[in-house]
Amino acid sequence: MEPSAATKERTLAWLRTVSGELSTATIKRLEETLPWYGDMPPGRRSAVGLVAQAGITSFISWFDNPQSTPWIAADVFGAAPRELLRSVSLQQTLQLIRVTVEVVEERVKDGDDSLREAILLYSREIAFASADVYARAAEARGLWDARLEALVVDSILSGEYDDELPSRIAALGWHGHGEVSVLVGTAPRMLDVDMLRRTARHLEADVLIGVQGSRLVLVIGRAEQVVSDTDGETAAPDRRTSFTEIASALEPGFGDGHLVLGHEVLSLVDASKSAKAALAGFAVARSWRAAPRPVLADDLLPERALAGDPVARSTLVNRVYKPLKNHSTELLTTLWCYLDNGRSLEATARELFVHPNTVRYRLKRVSDVIGWDATGAREALILQSALILGSIADHDAPVTRRR
Repeated sequence: MEPSAATKERTLAWLRTVSGELSTATIKRLEETLPWYGDMPPGRRSAVGLVAQAGITSFISWFDNPQSTPWIAADVFGAAPRELLRSVSLQQTLQLIRVTVEVVEERVKDGDDSLREAILLYSREIAFASADVYARAAEARGLWDARLEALVVDSILSGEYDDELPSRIAALGWHGHGEVSVLVGTAPRMLDVDMLRRTARHLEADVLIGVQGSRLVLVIGRAEQVVSDTDGETAAPDRRTSFTEIASALEPGFGDGHLVLGHEVLSLVDASKSAKAALAGFAVARSWRAAPRPVLADDLLPERALAGDPVARSTLVNRVYKPLKNHSTELLTTLWCYLDNGRSLEATARELFVHPNTVRYRLKRVSDVIGWDATGAREALILQSALILGSIADHDAPVTRRR
């Protein structure tokens, strides 16, 4: 039942008289019942006190004019500094509202029913207003994080770092430690960022996500926990999930088309190297008809070199041609002959005047030196490309003629 005008005027006058007393009692109750309030720095405690005081003042204004509901959030939270939203959670804000309402209810328990009903209604409105304030803050923070993450990924892809990059990465809550790899693929029609992050966390990894036109770029870093044994010593880590395994798990989050994983680098600072390799591989992946998904950028070295990628060319020369030449000219010559003879052991043996088992032994040593097996069709293409590029760049390359 609505109170009469005279009764409402008397109640308003009384509320204005006791508002200071209610504010003091509320601050005292906060100190007694909420441990987090007492642990706050003095400046933040003062800000919280201002919010409580503003809530009481706003209630009096609202009781005078209930149509002012849309202005509740501005009235109550306008007195608080912006950083208070980052230091006080929504749960703590609701606890603050509960304590304030309890203090006011105790003070007006002997008043009329209309005043108690007004307190209950106002507390509901202020709770919803609080949730709206935090929801808007979370939305704004999410948009800001998305823009900041896109900026960080762009910096990594371009390799243009500045002094602010580490702080930007820290602001995103990056949990990666140590090695990093970059994964490039096609962006799906509906990108599920949360699914990608959940999958990465399940594999003890973290990701930075960027969309560039039709491309989806993921910067992947391991987020491992340090494990200690019962004596406090650092225990040996379990087998780490490889970046290839992580990429395979993340594969459903990409659209159709090729998916290329850049090589592993030591830290996020070096991620641009992995990104350049992945982007170069993504540009030529269609030229390998049977390319797996995901495919390593290093497995696309011949295609990248043919497309003019200087990094791919130097990688082939430095990882295949030079190690073999420096290790043994005999191994280099055997590999040349084996590839020129269509990977035939017998033809190679005849050309070199050795037994086929000798050729087989030398090819095994080649694999031990460079890590690639010349007997596989795909790896043979990589090795032959490396020999061609190496001999072009090496003016002292040995010249062999078939007999």
